[in-house]
Amino acid sequence: MEKINGKNILGINGAGRIGKLTLWNHIMNKHFGGIVVNVGRGVGKNLEALLHNIQNDSTYGSLSNFLYGHSGKKCEIKILDSAINLVSIDGVPVQFLQNARNPREINWSAHNVRLVVDCTGAFLDPTVPADNAKGSLRGHLEAGAEKVIASAPFKIKDSTQKMPGDSSIMVYGINHLDFDVRKHHIISAASCTTTGLSHMIKPLLETPETSDILTASMSTIHASTSTQSILDTVPKTGSSDLRKSRSVFNNIIITSTGAAKALEKIIPQVQKIGFMADSVRIPTNTASLIILNITFHSPLNEIGDPIVTREFLNEIYAQAAEGPLAGMLEFSEEQNVSADIIGRRAAVVIEGVETHTRTGFMALNPGLLKNFGIELNQDVMIPVCHAKIFGWYDNEFGSYVNMLGKLTEYIDGKM
Repeated sequence: MEKINGKNILGINGAGRIGKLTLWNHIMNKHFGGIVVNVGRGVGKNLEALLHNIQNDSTYGSLSNFLYGHSGKKCEIKILDSAINLVSIDGVPVQFLQNARNPREINWSAHNVRLVVDCTGAFLDPTVPADNAKGSLRGHLEAGAEKVIASAPFKIKDSTQKMPGDSSIMVYGINHLDFDVRKHHIISAASCTTTGLSHMIKPLLETPETSDILTASMSTIHASTSTQSILDTVPKTGSSDLRKSRSVFNNIIITSTGAAKALEKIIPQVQKIGFMADSVRIPTNTASLIILNITFHSPLNEIGDPIVTREFLNEIYAQAAEGPLAGMLEFSEEQNVSADIIGRRAAVVIEGVETHTRTGFMALNPGLLKNFGIELNQDVMIPVCHAKIFGWYDNEFGSYVNMLGKLTEYIDGKM
């Protein structure tokens, strides 16, 4: 495939949930002149079977409705050359590859692909060499790509290995400006939860009155994902989380999340905060909720009242939504439910009506202070504010794929 109107060709590896929605997103945006999707295997009996899967979705409806709502306008799909699986989708040339599963065997250079988004979830360790028999992210570079973006957090399996110098974790709107085209070749776009959480934390750290965070924790009430079992299954060999093998249809499932650790990579200031995170999976198909519990050293005003209040926090987010995080963070004073968030194109939607704060005083005992050479004859009372903040995010398209797409287009623009 050749450039069209000077626009580059995008490669997508994988056509699962994130892969298909990434294709939809770039067909909608039309930033790229063409798209090459490596499916890695046959689908059904023919190309029409693959296209049937591509243009229909149980969560977001048809591709026509995704692009044009219920206006009645149809997304036109034409088969241009069935011998090479080349089609036109809403005017965008798309070619499907089905022969290679190992990234180094995809031959991106033959299709003029310089930038690849790997959506398989199978290759997440940037330290694995290109010639690994099971495949690796670096295989894309050997196959002709210049940059590769993983649509999931890095997972370095060997604890003795450090993050390679050519690799970085980036979230658009948070640290994407750190991208160095000369240095960074393998990028992780983190996770859906980290994307939403980082946009909740950033405005607080950039506001003097809320920047002194003592401790924080979050729980994500998370929609089900394809890593869970439809019905109860026998756990895999070596599995430590036995609950993920229980039926996603019938259970609320407590599990872990790496969002807090990933957050430290993209916002280094978080490293000094005692941050805990967990996830609770629920039987819905998409739209999740971050419940952020956070404690500040709370300053008082001249009459002794706390500065950090519910109204103060909501104003921080309202201003961020209109200013530096416009189009990424949304502030809402409506009473939303999860269905209202499906397709909502924002990294996170702050549910302002549920913001809560409580300010109290923490006593520092004179005996404790004496250990630090401070002599006092009475307790020191320090004002502390505890806040609970709710943030919605569509963990498939609206938050994650949308922000992944913005990062992809930004990197392409720098190449």
